Amino acid sequence: MTSRVEGIGIGFRYGFADALLAADVPELRWLEIHPENYVGRGGRFRYRLDQARERYPLATHGLTLGVGAVMPAEDDYVAPLAAFLADIGTPWHSEHLCFSGTGGVMLHDLLPLPFSPQSIATAACRIGELRDRIERPLAIENVSYYAHPGGPPQMEEVDFLLQVLEAADAKLLLDVNNVWVNSQNHGFDARAFLDRIPAERVVQIHVAGPTVRPDGLIIDTHGEAVRSECYELLEHVLERLGPVPVLLERDQNFPPFAELVSEIRQLDAIYQRAIAVHAARCARNVAEGPARDVERALV
Repeated sequence: MTSRVEGIGIGFRYGFADALLAADVPELRWLEIHPENYVGRGGRFRYRLDQARERYPLATHGLTLGVGAVMPAEDDYVAPLAAFLADIGTPWHSEHLCFSGTGGVMLHDLLPLPFSPQSIATAACRIGELRDRIERPLAIENVSYYAHPGGPPQMEEVDFLLQVLEAADAKLLLDVNNVWVNSQNHGFDARAFLDRIPAERVVQIHVAGPTVRPDGLIIDTHGEAVRSECYELLEHVLERLGPVPVLLERDQNFPPFAELVSEIRQLDAIYQRAIAVHAARCARNVAEGPARDVERALV
């Protein structure tokens, strides 16, 4: 059975798993998990996963199959991954628009791709292969980056992302925090970037809190509270896109669980407010449609 993922979710982490599974948080509707933590592992890992599945729908988000890799993913990894995704019933699986290794060596990082036609073609090929092998929709996530590889980019990040989505006919996991981080580090308008994202591609949204270094560089650590700028961008995006599920990422420097609950509730308030605005706009457009048709017919 496919999980029904909607509203506000949080990444399932062992750092607060006990508190999460014991809590009653009506605003929390689903969990995101990393398959790397569970594929081929039993014992306590599987026990915790089964506890989570009893209470919440799950979606999966990968960390290792960067879709910008030159070589296809190894079947020894993808076959058990596909079986795990089918067992979990995730409505889609997501991976990052990056590469994570070279020469057979896993670098354990999300490394940016050159914004070039060659990277677009490679990523589109890898996305199609992986989607076929896991037999379910595949969403790619836009990543944060701190330097462009291989010299000056041949295009803007948003153009690169849009061309990959089109070439691969892929879904998008839109990381609003990553857009904001990149906009601050590289000097572009985050809202203008987000306004170009096609609504029909987006299946999920991420928000998180970055770390600001003393020199001003902003690092996507997932180790701080979500910033007000990210909340504002999220509300703007949801007003345009409508009810896309939103995930809070927190991977380190865990606060008391009550603080995470407060963030979940703030996200839910933004979500409910924004989708109400979206619904009102849609209703207004429907109501105004016949009048516009008559006006055009009289011209």
